Amino acid sequence: MSVSSSSVSGFDAPLPAGQRFLPRDRESFFDAQARNRRTTWRLSALCVIAAVIMGIPLALVVTPLLYGVALIVADTINLFSPLSPAFWRLANEIARFGIVAFESLLQHKAADPRTLVLGTAVLLLPGAAFSVLLWLGINAVFRRAGVGGALLALKAREPNQGELKELQLADVVEEMAIAAGLPAPRVMLVDAPGANAAVIGTSPEDARIVVSRRLIDDLNRDELEGVLARLIASIGNGDLRIAFRVTAIFEACGLLVAIINSPFGPQSRRTLWRIVRCGLSGSGNNPQEAAAVADLLTRSVTLESDDIDRFFDPTTKRSKLRSRRNFLFFPIFFTNFAVKLSLWFFSGLVLGPSVALLWRTRQYLADASAVQLTRNPDGLSSALQRLNQDSGEVPGGGWASHLFVVDPKHSGRMALDPATAQQFRVLAQAWDVSAGGTSQPAQDDAAKYKEASAVFRAAVMGDTGAVARIHAFTQALSVTNPDLAAKIPSPADLAALRTGDPAALVRLRALGTVFGQQSPRRTKTQEQSPDASSWSVLGFHPSLKRRLKRLERMGAHIKLEASDSKTWIVGLVFGLIFSPFFLLILALFLLLISIMVVTSMTFLVIWLAFIHQAFALIAHH
Repeated sequence: MSVSSSSVSGFDAPLPAGQRFLPRDRESFFDAQARNRRTTWRLSALCVIAAVIMGIPLALVVTPLLYGVALIVADTINLFSPLSPAFWRLANEIARFGIVAFESLLQHKAADPRTLVLGTAVLLLPGAAFSVLLWLGINAVFRRAGVGGALLALKAREPNQGELKELQLADVVEEMAIAAGLPAPRVMLVDAPGANAAVIGTSPEDARIVVSRRLIDDLNRDELEGVLARLIASIGNGDLRIAFRVTAIFEACGLLVAIINSPFGPQSRRTLWRIVRCGLSGSGNNPQEAAAVADLLTRSVTLESDDIDRFFDPTTKRSKLRSRRNFLFFPIFFTNFAVKLSLWFFSGLVLGPSVALLWRTRQYLADASAVQLTRNPDGLSSALQRLNQDSGEVPGGGWASHLFVVDPKHSGRMALDPATAQQFRVLAQAWDVSAGGTSQPAQDDAAKYKEASAVFRAAVMGDTGAVARIHAFTQALSVTNPDLAAKIPSPADLAALRTGDPAALVRLRALGTVFGQQSPRRTKTQEQSPDASSWSVLGFHPSLKRRLKRLERMGAHIKLEASDSKTWIVGLVFGLIFSPFFLLILALFLLLISIMVVTSMTFLVIWLAFIHQAFALIAHH
């Protein structure tokens, strides 16, 4: 039995007797999976349509450039070995069909349907075929490179054989994989400040589950099983292949920009050479190189300055030769800008949101499949709530933010470095013990810090219950960290504070310094790599409330806050007011792109005619 993109089989036993479903519109995990798979097919069709829509302006811009390269090569060959008249007749016939379609597009001239169809094919097919070949090439290159570069970027490591928790983690993953009928993926750990987990790879065979060390400490057994089951379910549902192919689309767009820029600067040429080197080296030889190339290609899709911008930089020193050179190559600059503007607009507002909706559906499907694997919706729902309170930041994971259980950019709590986070957990656990209980992961450690501060203030004011709590806290802390416990004010120190004793005040300030160093602070992420959210105005992660609501329908015991109807009314009013302006902006952008595409095609046609005539003059001489 196996878990595939069409079904998650092997778990057809009936639900346990007495299973409670809180919502009236309850839903079994089988029904939830079937519904999300149907939605996946619909959104997949939408993504195909969005890719075609984005590809039309790109093909219209790229096709004349391909014809130009072919014409220059043919003219060069013709200088040394004259080509047959049949070749030039074929070239003229292709040009005639293209001109008819171009005039029909630009001037709305009537044309014979057959001629119009052939002309449209002449204008679109070469660019479309070239884009598909780029996508297939990127797929092949990075599939061979494997996941080694991703693991290097995350600084992932093998589980520590001396850590019982880390070894148990690998055992749980293996159990879940066996239950799902999948090969057990390798488990890697990341010493990151955030609590998060992801699955990376291109297929179940090379899948890797990456877990931050803090996640193991923050979640209990049921919650950890829910998270791991969700990752295993994502592998079985085929999400790795989907994510890999989607990422390859945007990397292929970056490769297209790099190819256009390659004659004008060394950066693009280095990128192309690195791609060739990655393709020839095979997997395992240099995975870090593959990760660096993927980052370069993703950056190329943005409107940042690149080789061709520097080539035409107007601030550089001008000369007659440089001005003539810029004038000669200006159509290529215009083509480059048209390509980048089309990519930026259509990937952000058409293809990106379609892919984001598809990926959200896959997240819901993985959640439902996790419930099927564990038969415990409370474990996953509790884990999601806990991770929503924690920081999910994982340095080096921005490029794969959509593969994580929660968005790595989300910070329900400010991020700590690993050493400080460990000390802060020691303080939080001692505070729990001082209340007569054990560590309670469901409570945010930051909330415990605030509670402790309030109790300290009450103890200084003479509250006997607060003084007793501080004494119990000191005793609990002395078991795990005597050095920190020695800095906690004693009852005598607290009494001295009320009289204004200077030594007690110094001791209190030292305590404030200790706790201030342990208190949570937000850290600025060091990575600036583009992530999935840079491809779309719509986030790839669904909201926590939506995920919890769906888990509640499958039996999770969750108390969701009632939605505020006034918020919906305000949102609806603002939408009605500003939607006309938004539609106007969209229309203006589409008009601008249309003008850019038509102008680019016009410049390229004139440029090709000029070059062809230059070769003809050289041939006659």
